[in-house]
Amino acid sequence: MQRERSVTPVQVADDWTPSSWRARPAVQQPTYEDPGELAEVLAQLGELPPLVTSWEILSLKSLLAEAADGRRFLLQGGDCAESFDDCTSPLISNRLKVMLQMSLVLTHGLRLPIVRVGRFAGQYAKPRSADSESRDGISLPCYRGDIVNGPAFTASSRRADPRRLLKAHARSAMTMNFVRALIDGGFADLHHPEYWDLAWVEHSPLHAEYRRMVESIGDSLRFMETLAGRPVGEFQRVDFHTSHEALLLHYEESLTRQVPRQWGWFNMSTHFPWIGMRTAALDGAHVEYCRGIRNPVGVKIGTSTKPDQLLRLIDALNPDNESGRLTLIHRMGARQIAEALPPLLAAVRAAGRKVLWCCDPMHGNTESLGSGIKTRRFENIRGELEQAFDIHAAAGTRLGGVHLELTGENVTECLGGARDLTESDLNRAYRSSVDPRLNYEQSIELAMLIVRKRGGSPAT
Repeated sequence: MQRERSVTPVQVADDWTPSSWRARPAVQQPTYEDPGELAEVLAQLGELPPLVTSWEILSLKSLLAEAADGRRFLLQGGDCAESFDDCTSPLISNRLKVMLQMSLVLTHGLRLPIVRVGRFAGQYAKPRSADSESRDGISLPCYRGDIVNGPAFTASSRRADPRRLLKAHARSAMTMNFVRALIDGGFADLHHPEYWDLAWVEHSPLHAEYRRMVESIGDSLRFMETLAGRPVGEFQRVDFHTSHEALLLHYEESLTRQVPRQWGWFNMSTHFPWIGMRTAALDGAHVEYCRGIRNPVGVKIGTSTKPDQLLRLIDALNPDNESGRLTLIHRMGARQIAEALPPLLAAVRAAGRKVLWCCDPMHGNTESLGSGIKTRRFENIRGELEQAFDIHAAAGTRLGGVHLELTGENVTECLGGARDLTESDLNRAYRSSVDPRLNYEQSIELAMLIVRKRGGSPAT
């Protein structure tokens, strides 16, 4: 159990309430047919227990501040969009396994503690480029994630159902409960990283390299414990936090609470909410909502973001320049990052703003094939990440984290990687209903790339 931290208030916005976002333009919100039904569901949500605690939130904020200072590295990853049907013990444990294995690679190679933040236990909503889609002359609302409607192309499935908000809370609680139970039960014990192996990975081209790393860490632990004369207890468990895009503001508002012995408001649906590019308007509802909560907050920024716009956004979300409060997640694309990112880095550095820089090499590299399938090429993901490290080094700033869409399943959704997946492989195991994800091998390969780019070698 972590102790509650005593934190002095920096600035409490006296013009903010959990519902003040309602006076601002709110995009990407579903249209519910029955406002009374929605109000009833939101009242029920408001009475349900929170999913996270205030001291967990404040603990994560302090860890992110250390990452911004170069003393830690942020690994944020998980599904593009969770589905209710995927709330099963094998899928949840496999997600946790791949995150633990990636963090093991990064810790061993970077010689830094890793801040682990999952894109799960709440990532049920997805922004869409259009409100509706048409097939064979029939137009229906688009699929906005299981928290809103269903993926089947039928009128009943595509209806925005407010009762799904309650189901999302329940599924998030189940996921978090299982993850906490696994971690508290020793699942993340560094003495036994072999427990994290996924059933199919022994045939991976990277398996031998990973196995050598595990053996090296085991030898180091045994040596330390021999010197200490006792087990090193802090290696038996890890901290793990959750995140999701704060998209559905009715849901976020209902789980925004005040707690005893703490000032201000906390979004207690997740430790780390973020604002997507489609909802990052300075005068918009999402920025208005996020500016008032004490959680650490992330913001996606892209090629259309201008330096003066970014500085105004930073000032709105972090007016006291509090370290650990704001993470800027840049997603540019491999072909555009070299031109788009440097002016933003220069402006933020010159203004003395305290932020954690994080690279999302996934979303700027999404493409649709002639068959209509969405995919991402591993070479572009790798290329954007490599360039990001170089650009930050040249600018005198620090890339302190990575934000990935990945899964612990043996999917074939992104091209390339260790097995050199081709277009013909995509139909074999393409399971995502929204965006393509890295599979296990591609995720581990990317972690090893980060280590090599930072000057280490994961096999030594």
